[in-house]
Amino acid sequence: MNEFFIDKRQMRRAFNRAASNYDAVAVLQREVCVRMLERLDYIKVQPERILDAGSGTGWGTRQLAQRYPAAQMIALDIAIGMLRAAQGHSGWWQKLFGGTKQLQVCADVESLPLAASNVEMVWSNLALQWCNDLPSTFAELHRVLKVEGLLMFSTFGPDTLKELRQAFSGVDEHNHLNRFADMHDIGDMLVHSGFSDPVMDMEYITLTYDDVRGVLQDLKTIGAHNATAGRGQGLMGKNAWARLVENYERLRNNGKLPATFEVVYGHAWKPQPRVTRDGVTIIKTSFKLK
Repeated sequence: MNEFFIDKRQMRRAFNRAASNYDAVAVLQREVCVRMLERLDYIKVQPERILDAGSGTGWGTRQLAQRYPAAQMIALDIAIGMLRAAQGHSGWWQKLFGGTKQLQVCADVESLPLAASNVEMVWSNLALQWCNDLPSTFAELHRVLKVEGLLMFSTFGPDTLKELRQAFSGVDEHNHLNRFADMHDIGDMLVHSGFSDPVMDMEYITLTYDDVRGVLQDLKTIGAHNATAGRGQGLMGKNAWARLVENYERLRNNGKLPATFEVVYGHAWKPQPRVTRDGVTIIKTSFKLK
């Protein structure tokens, strides 16, 4: 098995445990969501149904519901604990926008239990990095979108947690961090999955901490600690921990330890089909009658 293969059962357990305290520490997730919402200011869409793929505790779902009050929201997450936490936040806006506007689905983004051509928008904030087969995931998102529907997402790029990755180097033989796809590769995946006009960009966001324990505790509290097949199965030994701290301390800057995240943003459209279901090529023509 690939050492970077994500154990979905372990991942689900981690996010279920994290659900109750997630909102208190998910500063980065919320900030990226805000920046994604700002991008919608330049995109003219009025979706009737929106899939929030990897909805977590529902903060982004609620922002989308306010922006598109007539739309039905489908909040999908792999962790039932996250969806239950979202229910605890949803009372006021469900009363405001109508109690039947939101559906909750506990499922994996890589295998969506939705019919084809079902939604006008797929939104996914910092969830796709948890997918083992990203090309197949984009094919799934393409499948559930209606023609001319919009996919908008954010995910992590390969420089994410580069300081922590450097600090873990040589500490032991285990894999301690997920592997993240490059922005350009993601753009190619979108095209190969049938999307058109993909727009990709990225930025670095750096959080700072007083110590290494704070970095790891934040990752654990949001459920984002290591769930790969190559992870160690027990607690880190004292010697390994000391080496980790020593390595990370070399990166201290202005009294703080940095934790950099490479955030990749993308959006693309599902175009009109080029072939019929029978495989016949569709050729569009236009003419004027004199």
